Amino acid sequence: MTIYAIGRLLRASTTGCVVGCRVSQLDAPSFGCLVRIPIEDNYQVFGLIHDIHIDDDGLVRQLVTADGIDDAIIQDNRLNRNVPVEIGVLMVGYQLDGEVYHLLPPRPPLSLDAIFLCEDEELARFTGAGRFGYFRHILRAKDVPVGELLAAHLQNGSSAHHTLGRPEWVSEATRELITLLRDDYPTLMTVLGALGDARGLYEPANGKVRV
Repeated sequence: MTIYAIGRLLRASTTGCVVGCRVSQLDAPSFGCLVRIPIEDNYQVFGLIHDIHIDDDGLVRQLVTADGIDDAIIQDNRLNRNVPVEIGVLMVGYQLDGEVYHLLPPRPPLSLDAIFLCEDEELARFTGAGRFGYFRHILRAKDVPVGELLAAHLQNGSSAHHTLGRPEWVSEATRELITLLRDDYPTLMTVLGALGDARGLYEPANGKVRV
């Protein structure tokens, strides 16, 4: 299977980055997905998509005030023109010489580096390494919908681990979040509320986990 880049880096730091892509590429990345950015043969960084932002431009501003816009014009504007699309990514770890670390990357990627969605095996490998150390990067993030981001991430992680024969992962992840947030009741309730609304969270006992 050929793996295509979903976009390229616009700007980055050790804590996060912004990726640019075309509207036609938006069928692949989604909120909460784990992505990877290869930097060198033995080094790549991982992040979670926490925001997808579509800007307007001069033509869009004119079109939204027009009456009866033809669908062909809308499709032409979306597919043939470079509609600005930005994807916000929160850094959660890196891989160096084949080993996964749930630490902030020692150096960020560079402008125009390609970014890829993680396959199930990559997602399970990253999230299964260590003891959920990358959760701290999510929980301390500013201006990020933490509860919804964790719920979306746990949905993806649960599906990947369940497919690969480790359905207990989501139960372990939920227990770790409860432990980390035991002294932060408002955030804990926000996270558990989002998890309660999530679908597709598996556990070995009954095939689903409800919180």
